[in-house]
Amino acid sequence: MIRYRRPKQDDPVIINLVKKELVPHSSMSRPELEKAIRDIPRRLTQGITLVTSPYYEADPVAFIHFLIHGELLYIDMMAVASQHQRKRHGKTLMAHAENLAGSRGCTKAKVLVDQENTRAHLFYQKSGYETMRYIPVSRCFELEKRLLLRL
Repeated sequence: MIRYRRPKQDDPVIINLVKKELVPHSSMSRPELEKAIRDIPRRLTQGITLVTSPYYEADPVAFIHFLIHGELLYIDMMAVASQHQRKRHGKTLMAHAENLAGSRGCTKAKVLVDQENTRAHLFYQKSGYETMRYIPVSRCFELEKRLLLRL
């Protein structure tokens, strides 16, 4: 089931998912990573976070956090617990985020993927995202997708 994030219950699980599924692929230094992890609760207050859980009261097994800026959907973070990967949770969360953004007038989606995260890069490409450029400073690829307006 997909539901909106419940901070008290979900934030510790989301932070754990970030540590286990995203951090190992990051090119950031240890101090930068520690600061970024401490900053997650604040980041989660500045956008929309959807989670996948087995049932309504259960802890999440996957999440997506995104922001909508005018016509742009920006995927900030997405992770699926390793034991729940390849079960379409990421694809379903992405579809919900894109549909919500399209209904709010977004025409384009963007995401940054760490250069070391080849599985995520492939996931986004299979989801219709195109690699636009490599950003050497952050060692990330910027991917972009055109969205259908949903009026």
